[in-house]
Amino acid sequence: MSRVAQKKAKQAVLVVPRWRFALAVVIMAILMVLLLWHVALLQVVPGEDKGFEFLQGQGDARTVRTEVLPANRGVIADRNGEPLAVSTPVVSLWANPQELSAGAAELPALAQSLGLSAAGLKKKLQRYKGKEFVYLKRHMPPQDAESVLANSWFGVYGRTEYQRFYPAGEVASHVVGFTNIDEQGQEGFELAYNDWLIGVPGSKRVLKDLKGRVIKDDGELKAPLPGKDIHLSIDLRMQYLAYRELKQAVSQHQAKSGTLVLLDVESGEVLAMVNQPSYNPNDRNGIQLAALRNRAITDQFEPGSTMKPLTVMAALESGRYHPHTVIDTHPGYIRVGKKTLLDPINYGRIDLTKVITKSSQVGISKVALDLKPETIRNMFFRLGMGQGTGVGFPGESVGVLPSRSRWTAIEQANFAFGYGMSVTALQLAQAYSVVANHGVKRPVSMLRVDEPQLSERVVGKRESRQLVNMLKTVLESEGTARKAQIEAYPAAGKTGTVHKVGENGYADDRYRSVFAGMAPAENPRVVAVVVIEEPESGKYFGGEVAAPVFAKVAEGALRLMHVPPDQSSKVAHRRPSEKRGPLS
Repeated sequence: MSRVAQKKAKQAVLVVPRWRFALAVVIMAILMVLLLWHVALLQVVPGEDKGFEFLQGQGDARTVRTEVLPANRGVIADRNGEPLAVSTPVVSLWANPQELSAGAAELPALAQSLGLSAAGLKKKLQRYKGKEFVYLKRHMPPQDAESVLANSWFGVYGRTEYQRFYPAGEVASHVVGFTNIDEQGQEGFELAYNDWLIGVPGSKRVLKDLKGRVIKDDGELKAPLPGKDIHLSIDLRMQYLAYRELKQAVSQHQAKSGTLVLLDVESGEVLAMVNQPSYNPNDRNGIQLAALRNRAITDQFEPGSTMKPLTVMAALESGRYHPHTVIDTHPGYIRVGKKTLLDPINYGRIDLTKVITKSSQVGISKVALDLKPETIRNMFFRLGMGQGTGVGFPGESVGVLPSRSRWTAIEQANFAFGYGMSVTALQLAQAYSVVANHGVKRPVSMLRVDEPQLSERVVGKRESRQLVNMLKTVLESEGTARKAQIEAYPAAGKTGTVHKVGENGYADDRYRSVFAGMAPAENPRVVAVVVIEEPESGKYFGGEVAAPVFAKVAEGALRLMHVPPDQSSKVAHRRPSEKRGPLS
């Protein structure tokens, strides 16, 4: 081809009409605008179907999670701040059965790391097949849980929770109670103050990968609100002392059970409250239901001769009796209706004080029959019998204080010495605290009292002081409770040895040993009630079984309260063997 021809061909190829070029530019510009508009619809313009809000929501749904921040349950402490119940952080492992199938190859290794059987784990996953949540193991120590989670098993996750721990164990279990695995109160003050102790959970937003691992923490949405703390009136030192002495006495006398309540006379606070048998709230495997009861508050019983002093106080208040009023108990028994009431010996003519000293059945019956039944009942009621103490403890019994339009003579006599009625150990302690507090009744409290409580006078100061002096003789050489005496702090009190009810009425071989007392007698600071049920060691009198426990606990409590000993007193610890009646 010639040069001319080539030049013409080249010019023919390079020549493009202007309209075509313009059209191409316009089309390219339109495509660019459409692309930008589509991107804007996806990422900028709100409200469009499957726009940026939809896509962002879909992404967040796959990666962003809201996690619960558990709230710490409030601490239960004794009056001095010693912890009785605290919550410690633990980790619970859970799985999504839709992600972790029962046939997964890693199941045996997972089960081994959890201390479970592979068959059991497989069965659990199959049972929850189709669900999205199942616990694998609750309340693991954080380091153990982290070692399991470090394997990055698909579908296995961990969540932080709290587990309740009780430092005092069985010593304070009946007062403090316990929670279930979800930290909901089940017994004791854990139940009574559950709404106060429990916290309000918070929440936070996190970003997770496909395996459920947190890769970013977006911060708290709502901060958890911890539960409120409570301070009980219990002094843990006295609680340990009371628990040790009661447990030893129950074991020594082969008794069925036992209860001890220690009150502060000046404030009405419960300083110690223990029961046997007890249980360990940190390990409740094999616990018997009977061991869960706080017998001092829930169990009611006939108090027996511990009511005789209160009957005498009603007699003193009537104005017809004084401590030296002579009562003729000859010939040592009295016939009331069809029943004969006996003294162990014929005491003859004795004064009202000696009726208490010797716990004379005949003497107190004559006094009771000389008074109106309503007079005695009114005294018992004013002292707190037949009504709640107001401590707010779950399952509290109010006892039985009969009210009759007509009383038979034997009902009246039995009522005066503690039969035909029932009380709790706490009620009996409250009644004796009124006597110890010169006739002033203070509300009983199981929470620490920081402000003086309202009180009321229910008995005259003179009558209550006279009764305390009469009760002092019970612990002297001729009384029924010589083993309750405290050398450094001369005490006062009253024994009770009660026949228990059997299938055919009162049993002759089943007893309840009781002692209610106060110390120091001159200015009482503590009141204690000790109840030992069915001792089988051969000893069953209240002065032999319950009184020694009172002496040890009251003395220890007074020393812990820094009450100065009575330097002028030298109490003789003679133990003459004197036969006593079964109701002394």
